Amino acid sequence: MPEPYPAPLVNPVFIITHEFYPVRGGIATFTEEIAKAGAQLGYGIEVWAQSASPSTEKLWSFRLKRLSLKGSHGLICQLKLAKELIKHRRALRKATVYLPEPGPMLTMMLLQFVRGFTPNRLVLTFHGSEILKFSANPFRRILGRRLIKKASKISTLSFYTKELLLKHFPESREKTFLTPGALRSDFSSASVNQKKNNQKLIILTVGRLHPRKGQLLTLQALQALPQNLRSKIEYWIVSGQSKEGYDIRVKEAASKTKDLSVKFFTDLPDDELSEIYDKADIFSMTSTAYEHSVEGFGLVYLEAAAHGLPVIAHDIGGVSEAVLNEVTGILVSPNHPEGLTAAFEKLIQDEPLRLKLGQAGKAMAHKTEWTTSAKALFTS
Repeated sequence: MPEPYPAPLVNPVFIITHEFYPVRGGIATFTEEIAKAGAQLGYGIEVWAQSASPSTEKLWSFRLKRLSLKGSHGLICQLKLAKELIKHRRALRKATVYLPEPGPMLTMMLLQFVRGFTPNRLVLTFHGSEILKFSANPFRRILGRRLIKKASKISTLSFYTKELLLKHFPESREKTFLTPGALRSDFSSASVNQKKNNQKLIILTVGRLHPRKGQLLTLQALQALPQNLRSKIEYWIVSGQSKEGYDIRVKEAASKTKDLSVKFFTDLPDDELSEIYDKADIFSMTSTAYEHSVEGFGLVYLEAAAHGLPVIAHDIGGVSEAVLNEVTGILVSPNHPEGLTAAFEKLIQDEPLRLKLGQAGKAMAHKTEWTTSAKALFTS
């Protein structure tokens, strides 16, 4: 795809990522929005991203370079990216190189040993799970510490992730700051759907089907409701890819309760997803601890709140910074299924409380802006 305009010569920033449009998810959204905000601020942004079908491309306010790699964390992918970075090392030496997620960080760890390859400024963003994964592997822990020492700036989306980073990599203490997430720049919300008396309340979860996202836990909590409440609701699950056959487990569990309607939607474009949000009454994503994976923040909670939805979630990781307990939603301790069911029972029966929490969430969701985070990342 041709570039929309030549790259500016001033303030060049190369954003290297394996998670970019048309990939969906919090990290992909974060990367895209930071790139847009950086371009808006006048930086010469060029994004290097994983390969994608030409039919999915669109025009951007920055330059986009598609690389011949799938964007996995595997060694072959790391070596392919390393080859590209070495090939363009002269340009990178004069620029800011920004790594917003763990895939490119793994490659940069290896390039620390390549003589003559040093970006002018190296900026990193950590989201949570990669900190646990890097620290759990002795070799990557050593390489991660070297990389952090070489970085000019490091950011996290939440205080929780910042404290997690400082705990495992104390070398980051003097250079780490917050770059909080915000709503998508193209975010739009339709008017809130006015339900008729005979319509069911819709509980909505949006997120990839993964054990950490907790769709099965939400489903089980809803199945434990009294029959008279189950008959009043529907559970809608919007998801993209699945892992470890988790989708099969969730669908099998859904089939066991005949009086609870469960609907599954594949990954939807933003305009259709917006309509789904506006038909819902309660948003829930009950993230849980899973191996070395943790919910560092959760941009999807902000998006749900911006649609005026009260949120039910687990009080884990950085979720409490995206969902304010008893203000924009209800947080429940993990591994407390009775408490989760009680939270649903409370909101299903209390329409004024749903409206109160939803309005507070709507106000909170608009408090942060991407340009503030981009300025903090790229200003010398």
